[in-house]
Amino acid sequence: MELVLSDELLGTFVPIIVYWLYSGLYVILGNLDSSGEYRLHPRSEEAKNIVSKLQVVKGVLVQQAFQIVVALCLFALVKDDSQTARPQPPLLVVLAQMVVAMLVLDTWQYFMHRYMHINKFLYKHVHSKHHMLVVPYAFGALYNHPLEGLLLDTIGGAISFLASGMSPRTGIFFFSFATVKTVDDHCGMCLPGNVFHMLFGNNSAYHDIHHQLYGNKYNFSQPFFVAWDRILGTHMPYKLERRKEGGLEARPAKD
Repeated sequence: MELVLSDELLGTFVPIIVYWLYSGLYVILGNLDSSGEYRLHPRSEEAKNIVSKLQVVKGVLVQQAFQIVVALCLFALVKDDSQTARPQPPLLVVLAQMVVAMLVLDTWQYFMHRYMHINKFLYKHVHSKHHMLVVPYAFGALYNHPLEGLLLDTIGGAISFLASGMSPRTGIFFFSFATVKTVDDHCGMCLPGNVFHMLFGNNSAYHDIHHQLYGNKYNFSQPFFVAWDRILGTHMPYKLERRKEGGLEARPAKD
């Protein structure tokens, strides 16, 4: 009996599988980098994190459970029940839809993320959970309060999907790409030849600034571009320097 998975099911579960595979790759790379040459923080600084890695894994799984429910509901909402399968649009249309989705997701996450810092109640009771990771690492990318995960990532993803008009098949690739980008931004490493660092100003070093006390009110943009930070004056540029004891450090720099 042949098992055929629909685009809707693939769009729901593939990004979750990608999350753990890609973050697992960074765990391996981190172990291979025993000297910490490419780490943004010495291993000893992980003691600053006030949540265990087991708690992080549990927290991410809770968020992904919400993500599955919303994704299935979303795909059910847009599903075409006719007998004729809707053809995929031309490649240029697909690429345009991906760009629109990126811009919409960036806009949603910037303003929601920034508001969670401005609103003292939301920061204390919701967003501060993510900032328990002062020294971010890859599989902690989606470690949030469930409400924040629902608002920023899950609903933000649903809005970008609907606004762009993409099909569930395109959604498989878009959400997988967004997942990889988010994991990469939290990986805590700057590896040579990293294509995300070449193509995006918003990367692991940029976001690491935000996780430090001095950068807490800057670099809200995620996961793709830094446009809203630049437009609204919350952009803190960085310079990447070698630490004397080895490894890398992202330090604030003049714009």
